[in-house]
Order: sequence, then C-alpha cells, then structure tokens
Amino acid sequence: MNPAVLSWLPSLNAGLNLASALLLILGFIFIKQGAWTGHALCMVSALGTSTLFLISYLTYHYFHGATPFPGQGWIRPVYFTVLISHTVLAALVPPLAIVTLTRALRSQFDRHARIACWTFPIWLYVSVTGVLVYWFLYHLFPGR
Repeated sequence: MNPAVLSWLPSLNAGLNLASALLLILGFIFIKQGAWTGHALCMVSALGTSTLFLISYLTYHYFHGATPFPGQGWIRPVYFTVLISHTVLAALVPPLAIVTLTRALRSQFDRHARIACWTFPIWLYVSVTGVLVYWFLYHLFPGR
C-alpha cells in the first residue's frame, strides 16, 4: 500500500473513534429524553463509524504492523494500562453491539436495554481510549 495513504490512516482512525464516541453520547442523551428516532439514528451511525474504523485499523496494521511506544518513565505503565484495557474491551464491542442492535431490530426493547447497559459504557470506553492511544503514540511522542 502507498506509504502516503498509510501515514494518514492513524489520524483517520482517531477521528472515526471520536465520531463514534460523540454519536454514542448523543444517542444516550436522546434515549434519556425519549427521542427514539434520534437515538436509533445515532446508534446506527456509531455502528457505521466503528465499522469503518475497524476496516481502516485492520488495513493499517496489515500493511504497517505495530507501532512501538517510545515513552519511558512513569508514562510507560500508564500507556500500557490504557492500551491493554482498551484492547481487551475492544474485543467485546463487536459481539455486544451486534446483539444489542439485533434485539432493537426485533423490538425486544427490554432485552435490548438490559444488554445496552453493558454495551454502551464498554463501547464508549473503547472509543475514547482509542483516541487516547493515538494521542500517546502520535502526539505525546511525535517523530520518535
């Protein structure tokens, strides 16, 4: 893959994660206000941005490989704590999101709400920490 394309994929990935986080928060606000349509649109859009993120992320890492963290000292365990929790929880998001969406599409709203209580905070945490990992790697220690 063209190195010029690869160079901007991490920023795209962070932007998609940020968009997902904002859509999740907005969807949460809508459901608390009883705005079902706004909630549904935000959540489906969050699923779309997260899916685009996953495609872009896998493409980047297929062609580029891992990016080592160059930080030393106290920041190193902070980074790896965030990264490990992000990675473990990220593995849960696709199945949780699919089950949550499926229950909503089948109008099983009680069951949808029960699993959404787990899906929402995990998905939001993964989206926010994805942006944080990007910041650690590409802005806290740029060019290293």
